[in-house]
Amino acid sequence: MIGWIILAIVVVLIIAVIAMYNSLVSARIRVDNAWSQIDVQLQRRFDLIPNFVETVKGYMNHESETFTKIADLRTAWAGANTVSEKAALDNQLSDTLKTIMAVSENYPDLKANQNFSELSEELRNTENKISFARQFYNDTATRYNEKLQIFPSNIIANIFNFKERDLFEVENAEVKKNVKVDFGKNA
Repeated sequence: MIGWIILAIVVVLIIAVIAMYNSLVSARIRVDNAWSQIDVQLQRRFDLIPNFVETVKGYMNHESETFTKIADLRTAWAGANTVSEKAALDNQLSDTLKTIMAVSENYPDLKANQNFSELSEELRNTENKISFARQFYNDTATRYNEKLQIFPSNIIANIFNFKERDLFEVENAEVKKNVKVDFGKNA
C-alpha cells in the first residue's frame, strides 16, 4: 500500500515537472515569435528607407551626413543579433528619421511630392506597427521572465537552464521627456 502511494506521488511529481517544463518552452517560443514580429517590422522599415532617402536626396543635398548615417545603420543592422543591439540601432534610426522629417518641413516642394508623401505615410504606418510589436514583445517577455522567477517553475527553469529575455527599451532620453503643450501661443 505504501509503495503505491509513493509511486503515485512520484508520478504526480513527474507530470508536474513535465507540465512546468512544457509551459516554459511554450512561453519561450511565444517570446521568440514576438521578437520575430519586431524583427520583421524593423526590416520592413529598413527596406523602405532607401526609396525614402532617394526621394529626399534631390531636395536636401546638404544633408549628406544624415544619409550616410542611415546607410551605416542599415549596414550595422545586418550584423546585429541581440535584442539590445537591434534596439539601439532602432533608436538611432528613429532619431535620424525624425531629423529628416523635421528638415523636410523646410522644403515645400518635397512635402508636395507624391512619392515622398506615400513613403512618409508608409513609414508612419510601419512605425505604428513597430510600436505595437515592441509592446507585444515586452508583454510576452515579461510573462516569460515572471515564470522563470515564480516558484516552483523557477526550479525547473534553473535545472533546464532557461534564461531571462531582455526587454525592448527606449534608450533615448529625449523620448522619455514630458512634452510641453502650450495652447496659449498664436501661430
